[in-house]
Amino acid sequence: MATTKIFPVHEDVEGSLAYIANPEKTDNGRLVYAFGCSEKPSRAAKDFAEIRSRRSTVLAQHFIVSFKPGEITPERALEVGKEICTKFLDDQYQFLLTVHVDKQHTHLHCVFNNTNLINGHTFQTLNNQGKVSERMWKKLRDTSDEVCKRHHLNVIEHPEIGKGKSRWEWDMSRQGLSWKAKLKYAIDQVVKESENFEDFLAKCAAHGILYEYNPDHKIDLKFMLAEQKERNPRAKFTRSRTLGWFYETEQIKSRIAQYQGCMVYVPRTKIKVVTPKVEENKFVRDAVDRGNMKVASIAKNIIAEYGVEPEEIRNAAISAYAQSRRLVSELNNLKTEIEDLEVKLKVLKKYREVKHYGEELKALSDRAEKKYRKEYSVELAEYGKIRTQVFELYPSGHIPTVENLEKSITALREKLSAMNTEFNQADKKARELADAQRTIEEYLRQEQSRGEQKRKKRNDLE
Repeated sequence: MATTKIFPVHEDVEGSLAYIANPEKTDNGRLVYAFGCSEKPSRAAKDFAEIRSRRSTVLAQHFIVSFKPGEITPERALEVGKEICTKFLDDQYQFLLTVHVDKQHTHLHCVFNNTNLINGHTFQTLNNQGKVSERMWKKLRDTSDEVCKRHHLNVIEHPEIGKGKSRWEWDMSRQGLSWKAKLKYAIDQVVKESENFEDFLAKCAAHGILYEYNPDHKIDLKFMLAEQKERNPRAKFTRSRTLGWFYETEQIKSRIAQYQGCMVYVPRTKIKVVTPKVEENKFVRDAVDRGNMKVASIAKNIIAEYGVEPEEIRNAAISAYAQSRRLVSELNNLKTEIEDLEVKLKVLKKYREVKHYGEELKALSDRAEKKYRKEYSVELAEYGKIRTQVFELYPSGHIPTVENLEKSITALREKLSAMNTEFNQADKKARELADAQRTIEEYLRQEQSRGEQKRKKRNDLE
């Protein structure tokens, strides 16, 4: 469904124009339209500069309108984009409009000059002052929705809870999550759906993830969200190691294998499994004998708290992490459900306050009705507005009571609290097992290295 974003361009207007007019994204330049400037990015940037007479930290504005996959052709999208620009910019700003077809969902890009052609004022001065309802992102969203509805295209049903962002982006940002966290969340979804590592890489693009993979390099894997690149063409890829241990190549392979039900990892150094007759784990005893108290302490704690033997810790760490990610997904869905119900509750409470005006009016006729309409015109107008909202929310006519809705929200909040506690425990377990895994694997590498050095010395002596 159509979603909108708008953000300022503080520098390199030509770079932004070149990005949106990229022939590889616009069907070899066919899906490009210009108003008051050239279709060529370098010339258009100069056209913008000629109008931009006053000094401003913002040089241009960039907005994006994305459509539901498969619901619109590129040619029709360009026409819809022209309508949005005409209504939103009112023929008062130079702009370059393009349609990108390089992803599953067709989407519009528009970069327009920040200076008004008519009066020379900046776009912020004229369109981003006063009440929130008058801000530019709200105006863009309302304009896009109006045009899309006229063309029978999908729109966000309750945009007021999105605060000018796409629903998913809002859901992530209200939890305080960064681009890095959003990227990790997206990677997790691809891991769940992949059959192997090659399939994982192939499916990244469909989930809006860009990647660089070179198995010959020490840093072999890097990621970036496609929408981050769209928002900032100069954005850099993030190393998998920076995202965390679970996002490195070998761990992604192990996680995929676990979801497929077949762990493929074989430890480099074999660890002897303790038998029931032995009171103390041999791994711990060997570590103590070698003076590695840190490893011994970690192994003891993990065994005591989670019942996980050292040789099982990799599988346990991956399993714990997968559980924590599943809970995050469920928490997000539950929070979204609560937010939706709270929006409905607010409307129903207001409806209950003004409903009696409509009922009283129905009971009147002729002169009494006219007098009542005149006396309570403001209240009746509010009643009509709220009544429309109610039936948009409940088109079937089955409207719940405020009390029942409040009970539903309370029950969901209790469930959310319990699930949040469960998530905190799962997250703690995942992090502790991951830390222990890294320490133990390092211990194993050191042991292997010592063994190789001893064999080399023996061979030299011989």
